[in-house]
Amino acid sequence: MITSPTEIFGYFVFLIFAIYRASRLKILSKFFKYLPPVIWVYFLPMLSSWLGIIPRESEFYVWARTYLLPSALVLLLLSANIPAMVKLGFKAIIMLFTGSFGIIIGGPIVMLIFKHWLPVDAWKGIGALSGSWIGGSATMLAIAQSIGTPESLLAPLIVVDTVVGYGWMGVVIFLSGYQDKVDEFNRVDKTILLELNKKIQELKESKKRFLEFVDFAGMLFIAFVFGILSLKVGRLLPEIGVTINHYTWGIIIATLVGVILSFTKLSELEHSGSTHIGNFMLYLLLASVGARANIQGIFDTPVFMLIGIVWISVHAICLFVVGRLIKAPMFLIATSSQANIGGLVTAPIVASVYQSALAPVGLLMAVAGNIFGIYGGLLCSQLCYLVSKL
Repeated sequence: MITSPTEIFGYFVFLIFAIYRASRLKILSKFFKYLPPVIWVYFLPMLSSWLGIIPRESEFYVWARTYLLPSALVLLLLSANIPAMVKLGFKAIIMLFTGSFGIIIGGPIVMLIFKHWLPVDAWKGIGALSGSWIGGSATMLAIAQSIGTPESLLAPLIVVDTVVGYGWMGVVIFLSGYQDKVDEFNRVDKTILLELNKKIQELKESKKRFLEFVDFAGMLFIAFVFGILSLKVGRLLPEIGVTINHYTWGIIIATLVGVILSFTKLSELEHSGSTHIGNFMLYLLLASVGARANIQGIFDTPVFMLIGIVWISVHAICLFVVGRLIKAPMFLIATSSQANIGGLVTAPIVASVYQSALAPVGLLMAVAGNIFGIYGGLLCSQLCYLVSKL
C-alpha cells in the first residue's frame, strides 16, 4: 500500500496525467465523450482505496481539502473579465441568473418531493450538488466542505452530476437544430446575435505566451498566499447558521480576492496558463475526496438520479419561461443553461454549436457562474436545510 503523503501525491499526479493523456487518443474519444476525464479523476482514487492501493485516510487528504480549494479559486478567477461580461447585454445576464435561480429553487423543491426517501442529512448532498450546477466542481467541493457533506453522499452525487449533467448537455445540443423555430416562437429580434458578435470582437484576448519561470512562481505565490490569508481572515469572522462557518468565510473571501485581482495586471497570468494550474489543484483535491469516499455509495444512486432529472426539469422550465417573456434567443437559453450545469469546459462548446463565432460568450458566462456559484449554492443549501426541518 502507498501510505506516504509524498507518494500519494505522486500517485494522483500520475493518475491525472494518464487519464487526460488517454482522453486525447482518437480510439478512446467516444468513451471519454460519455464518461469524461473528470469523473475518472474522482473514481480511480476511490477504486484505489477500495482495492487497498492507497489508504482511506491520509495527512495529504487533510492538507488538500484545507488549502488547495481557496488557492485554486484565486487562480481560476484571475480571468474573470467583469466589464466584458457587462457588455454582453442584459438579456445574457438575465438568462444566466435565471438558470441559477432554477437550480436554487429546484433544490428545495426536490428536497420537499423526495425527503421521505432520503437520509436525514440529504440536504447537505443536494446543497453540494447545487454548487456544481451553478459554479462547477470547485464550488461543489467548497460547499461540501463548508456544510460538512459526508463522503458517503459524494459518490452518488458525482454520478448524478456527470450522468444527468452531461445527458442534459446532449439534449441542449440536440435542440440546436430547432433554434430557429424556438426563436420564431419567442418572436426574437435576430439583431441581438449580431450585436453580441460585434461585442465579442472587441474582447479579443492577447496572444497566449509560453510559460516562463517567473510566471509559474507568480501563480503559486498568488494562489497560496492569498488562499491561506483568506482562510486566516475567515477564522476571525463569526459563524452564521449551519452554512456559514469559518471555512466558508475563507472560501467567500478567496472568491472576492480572485475577482478583485482580475481587474489588475495579474489577470495577464491567464495568458501563461493560470487556469490550467488552478484546474490541476482542483483535480488533486477531487482525487483526494475520491480516495476517502466509499464505493458502496454508488448503489445509493437511483433516487438521487431521479432527483437530478426533476431538478434539471425545474431549471429548464425557468429558462424557457423567462426566455419567452424577454424574447431571448435559443442561443442564450442554451448557453446560459450550460454555463450553470456544465461550466467552463462545456459552455463554450454548446455556444459554438449554436453560433460558431460566439464560443467566448459561453466562457464568459461560465466564469460569471463560477463567481456567483458559491453564494447561490450556499443559499440553496440553506433552503434545503429549512425544508428538511418541515
